[in-house]
Amino acid sequence: MASQQSLTNRTSRITDFLALQSSTVGLLAMVVLVGMGERMAERFLPIYLMALGGGVLAIGLLQAMDNLLSALYSFPGGYLSDRLGTKKSLLVFNLVAMAGFGLVIVIPSWQAVLAGAVLFISWSAISLPATMSLMYRVLPQNKRTMGVTMHSLVRRVPMALGPLVGGVFISVWGERDGVRLAFGAALVLAAIGLLLQQRLLADDRSGPKSPENACELSPEKNPLKLLRLMNPAMKGLLVTDILIRFCEQIPYAFVVVWCLKTIADPVSAFQFGLLTTIEMATAVLVYIPVAYLADRSHKKPFVLITFIFFTFFPLVLLYSRSFEWLVLAFILRGLKEFGEPTRKSLIMDLSPKSCQAGMFGLYYLIRDVFVSVAALGGAFLWQISPEVNFITAFVFGIIGTVGFAVWGRDLPTPEIQKEVPNG
Repeated sequence: MASQQSLTNRTSRITDFLALQSSTVGLLAMVVLVGMGERMAERFLPIYLMALGGGVLAIGLLQAMDNLLSALYSFPGGYLSDRLGTKKSLLVFNLVAMAGFGLVIVIPSWQAVLAGAVLFISWSAISLPATMSLMYRVLPQNKRTMGVTMHSLVRRVPMALGPLVGGVFISVWGERDGVRLAFGAALVLAAIGLLLQQRLLADDRSGPKSPENACELSPEKNPLKLLRLMNPAMKGLLVTDILIRFCEQIPYAFVVVWCLKTIADPVSAFQFGLLTTIEMATAVLVYIPVAYLADRSHKKPFVLITFIFFTFFPLVLLYSRSFEWLVLAFILRGLKEFGEPTRKSLIMDLSPKSCQAGMFGLYYLIRDVFVSVAALGGAFLWQISPEVNFITAFVFGIIGTVGFAVWGRDLPTPEIQKEVPNG
């Protein structure tokens, strides 16, 4: 009996340390299932587009759509979360993504892929404000960065394993049938995730709302009005984040093309899946230690280190021409997740408490509208040469990193934050 009590106490301490509660566990289970299906197929979409007759511009358009739709969906995602609550809004988002998977399965053409992508490619973006809102609603202040980190960590499980399984599908059934079958698996996993999500998540809109929480009673529909509530420190983070995302997105869609088609010693689809697994494993290893430290100190250093890793990835990738060197490049790519949960937590800390989901969505709306231009521009730079694409990305990274180092604002320590009203 004493041994069982001791085990219970240890388990409780671990779940406490990792900020795991019933609602967060249900949310994380959904993230794994829906994300696993999505990543099995989505990571190989550029190759699938080429197999269906789409060219370089179609790939650039796909990546531009990803960023633009992420932007356009982020604010409605936050608004619906404030309006409907996490549980109902996630139900809507998952059904939309499943419709996109179905369209790609039924119609094997590159035009159908782009149309289906409108529905599924930004699932993470549209659901993220609801996810962050839930974390900040159910967790105490000194566990919020850890909660956001657990979400980011769990997201990396499907991001690591999904491309690996997708690579096996392509190796066995080819580039066309393999990707379609992967989308079929994605549809099944999303359906299971939807059922679990509705069963495990508590309804967060059933209780009475306090009059001071105006956005809970009537969420702000006008992003321009909500923009007036944005903290100046968040605006500074937003500008530098846009520059860093230019660095990421200019080469993003062409990383798989570089590895499988361009370099002198190209890798296989399975090897590329393995590289992605290495990237995600690297991210997972740094997440929890960084979250523990960030919850107890200033957040700017962690975000700044993240920006540095973002900056150097395209430069290192340019000189990686074999699988062995690509392993090193993808380890660096994994390290760019060093302070990403801290950055998300910083956004939520700077948001008005009653409109956190909407403000989070507005941040991503503004950021990704600008960044979508970089993704499309990356296609034109690639047509000049891959070297031009990677070097241009590196330059944007330098500007963003230096800008944040000089002008980026930090938050007080958690002890000071407790004395300062949020917003």
